[in-house]
Amino acid sequence: MARGQLRIYLGAAPGVGKTFTMLEEAHRRRERGTDVVVGFVETHGRRHTAQMIGDLEVVPRRQVAYRGATFEEMDVDAILARRPEVAIVDELAHTNVPGSRNAKRWQDIQELLDAGVTVLSTVNIQHLESLNDVVRQITGVVQHETVPDEVARRAEQVELVDMTPEALRRRMAHGNIYEPDKVDAALGNYFRVGNLTALRELALLWLADKVDEQLDRYRAEHRIGGTWETRERVVVALTGGPEGDTLIRRAARVASRGKGSELLAVHVSRSDGLAGADPALLARQRLLVESLGGTYHQVIGSDVPKALLDFARGVNATQLVLGASRRGRLAQIFSAGIGVTTTARSGTIDVHLVTHEEIGQGRRRPLLTGQAVLPRSRRIAGFALAVIGLPLLTVVLGTVRGDLALASDILFYLVWVILVALVGGLWPAVLTAVAGSLLLDYYFTPPTQRFTIAEGEHLLSLLIFLIIAVAVSAVVDVAARRTREAAQASADASTLATVAGSVLRGDRPLPALLERLRETFGLESVTLLERRPDAPPSPDRPHDPSWRIAATVGGRPCAAPGEGATDVPIDDELALVLRGHPLPAADRRIVEAFAAQAALALRQGRLAQEAAAARPLAEADRMRTALLAAVSHDLRTPLASAKAAVTSLRGHDVAFSDDDRDELLATADESLDKLARLVANLLDMSRLQAGVIGVALAEIGLEDAVPRALDELGPHARAVRVHIPPELPAVQADPALLERVLVNLIGNALRFSPPDRPPEVAAREQDGAVRLRVTDHGPGIPEDAREHMFQPFQRLGDRDNHNGVGLGLALSRGLAEAMSGTLTPDTTPGGGLTMVLTLPSAEVREVTAPDETTATEAADRAIVQRLRRRTTER
Repeated sequence: MARGQLRIYLGAAPGVGKTFTMLEEAHRRRERGTDVVVGFVETHGRRHTAQMIGDLEVVPRRQVAYRGATFEEMDVDAILARRPEVAIVDELAHTNVPGSRNAKRWQDIQELLDAGVTVLSTVNIQHLESLNDVVRQITGVVQHETVPDEVARRAEQVELVDMTPEALRRRMAHGNIYEPDKVDAALGNYFRVGNLTALRELALLWLADKVDEQLDRYRAEHRIGGTWETRERVVVALTGGPEGDTLIRRAARVASRGKGSELLAVHVSRSDGLAGADPALLARQRLLVESLGGTYHQVIGSDVPKALLDFARGVNATQLVLGASRRGRLAQIFSAGIGVTTTARSGTIDVHLVTHEEIGQGRRRPLLTGQAVLPRSRRIAGFALAVIGLPLLTVVLGTVRGDLALASDILFYLVWVILVALVGGLWPAVLTAVAGSLLLDYYFTPPTQRFTIAEGEHLLSLLIFLIIAVAVSAVVDVAARRTREAAQASADASTLATVAGSVLRGDRPLPALLERLRETFGLESVTLLERRPDAPPSPDRPHDPSWRIAATVGGRPCAAPGEGATDVPIDDELALVLRGHPLPAADRRIVEAFAAQAALALRQGRLAQEAAAARPLAEADRMRTALLAAVSHDLRTPLASAKAAVTSLRGHDVAFSDDDRDELLATADESLDKLARLVANLLDMSRLQAGVIGVALAEIGLEDAVPRALDELGPHARAVRVHIPPELPAVQADPALLERVLVNLIGNALRFSPPDRPPEVAAREQDGAVRLRVTDHGPGIPEDAREHMFQPFQRLGDRDNHNGVGLGLALSRGLAEAMSGTLTPDTTPGGGLTMVLTLPSAEVREVTAPDETTATEAADRAIVQRLRRRTTER
């Protein structure tokens, strides 16, 4: 069975017409003979949207009971049984009521698609997971319902339903989106012109990325290698040389000329892994590319122009930036060079050859200098073999001269040349070859004892010997150099891997990096210096006031670059200074790579510190937003009821009977009680968070505390079943706070219990404590969400964030801990939630703590313990 296709109508904000457009498409498809049904369409009370459904077949919704209320959800089973060709399913990011077989509607849609049903759906840009934080930053509104970007990106078609901010605000003002009483608030908050403009740009950019993916997939499927200039993509080629900074900045200027252009830097590594670039320079250039908004890439290839163009065509690049050749004029005569070759093969890609200060300076290969060549001792040994060995070989061959022909003598000398090349390298071998040819001519080529050759064949043999000897010497020398380079590269890679491992395993990357660097090279100290803000550049000298220490390990730190044995400039603002012994050139290259990583670690550490400092502010802002959203409802409702009752009583236009008057007074009294409880909860929560709530501990029996809590909850609490053994000992608690906790716990249980199965309250003694269990038989709460429900201003399972403050459980746990107790959730057998309140037994407290003479002292100790625990958790 073929899988169904998903078509998404994407909007920048509510009200742009996504559902209306989707229904128009549904009518068009039905007119073409397609079997179309409406699985779920949310009209939000909009008259035009409801009319647009028209005579489309609507699959009845499924009724779901949750926490004493009934909700409507899409009936997936009914749609699958109906098996239409196309199903209309609104609101892709919708969260299903707990108890549904899928948590999110997009998962329901996946089932329909797997069954071969094509689905038309809608989503707003603020519901995409990757943009959730961005939208909250722009609008100040937290979107709790999100859909993974991958779900939307896998859709076969995504259509943008667009509308200008001014047109959308006019539609809002005409009452076509929200009810008239909500229009002014919406226009002044979420639907401001700036917000709508930013959301519109986000939608356009996200859709552009989606289109890019589709285009790349199309070009790959049809094997299209040419460049399609749909968007400017500038690729800059880096060799790892000092000219890289110039090329990157030039490429960035080229990319900045077009809106939405991309900058990509690429370095082609040779496939033999030996002729590499300077890793320190590449690391710094990578940081520069990323700071300019580009991306860094590395590919491997033996043919550099081919690898470079393959990468450029693979990313659909339109322009390629190369540096002019650093080779000398003589080298350019024998080879056109990478720049000229790439330009000749580039095809439709524009190539920019950028001039720089390194032109004509030649290629400097660090691995062929310093420690990369053969050591001095081996070169001396090679010359010694040449000087001592050749006379000895000549004497030996002279003694057996009658038994060997000239060709055999030449082979013996050739073997000796190869031996010298293996030991001493090229120049001792060349000396051996020249000296050997002269000795062959003088002692073994007729006429002997003279530097003359009688036969041309002998002359040719000596010339061939000399050529072969020099060629073999060069090959052996190159092989020895390559071996040395490979060993050096292996050592460098091992050092880098060790340092990287220590950094990854450590909690403090920058000190770990510097300490590993100090240990690796046996240094006294390693210091990362940072130029002070607004400090003018000055010559490096000891105690330069323009520098300050950003990080240091080891012994005495360096206060300025001039104080160390080795200093490695990182950029204009940072420098790495090493105190101890000077480093050779090869080791300095590795240190430069570490210096670049140290700069990155420093900046990342500071970003992490700034994020940590901003986290409490963000949390406070989140709490403030949630509090305002929730309290605005809970304050407004009782205030409105009380005001309506009092206003009615004060009016003279209506004559109320005594019963009506009593009912109005009761309504006002009940509303004010709700308001008082809300304010008390808020004050108690603030005192709890500040650690200053007063606790007066006393002995109290649960058989007295539970009935008082039930009386406060009113007549509907009479159905609660209470099981408290008469022999249960009293608890040590604050009577008023205990009553508050019980009211909150039993009130929650009543709210979520079905009418035919009321809550139960039971208590028993266990391990020197009294455990009171408040059990309901409602829908329950998943284990992974139970700790979340104890956070202030959280209401799990609510379909919006305007349904209560959500302080009950958070306040109850805080009050229980203030009384040296605990409050934990448990699962009710058969379904539901059980809250377990554990309090210390008064009898055990008398036996084990006779020195605790006052309840106030016990309360103080409980508060101190709770504050210490909170500090430890932080």
